[in-house]
Amino acid sequence: MARNVYFSFHYEIDIWRANVVRNSWITRGGQASFWDKSLWEEAKKKSDTAIKNLINKGLEGTTATVVLIGRSTANRPWVRYEVLQSLKRGNGIVGVHINNIPNQLRFKSAPGPDPLDKCFVLIGKKTHRLSEFYRTHDYVNDNGYERLPLWIEFACRKAESTDLSRCKCFFPIFPLRIPKS
Repeated sequence: MARNVYFSFHYEIDIWRANVVRNSWITRGGQASFWDKSLWEEAKKKSDTAIKNLINKGLEGTTATVVLIGRSTANRPWVRYEVLQSLKRGNGIVGVHINNIPNQLRFKSAPGPDPLDKCFVLIGKKTHRLSEFYRTHDYVNDNGYERLPLWIEFACRKAESTDLSRCKCFFPIFPLRIPKS
């Protein structure tokens, strides 16, 4: 089943690597929904409200959000906003490390922290890391070119069976000390 996908990433640093992933998805005939450079360039000139509106419009009609994780992705406020809005909409979420994809100068990057480990979900009185519900993969080491569609489908099915859209989801200002399960 083809899925409409929103790609979330740190534009300034990871656009080259993000395009490698996005283009591999498109060459498979999938219906990808993602930021167009001209939209992002225009968005940077606008207010926070205008950027939020552009993100919300980009998420319309999607069933999955792929968070492309580079060195600094986890700390980007707009990536965090995209993750939280994706959860509210009931999107499946997949984390994909892209640091092993060579950039335009053929350099790889240091791995960054996983945003899914930094996002928390409150269910009843218990706090869980988002990474307890959704998986993160490495695009190069886990053969993302072949497996990305499977990861997306798995995340969408998880979203359908879990329904975190009604839960309180947040990125804390200060790190929470919750052990990984």
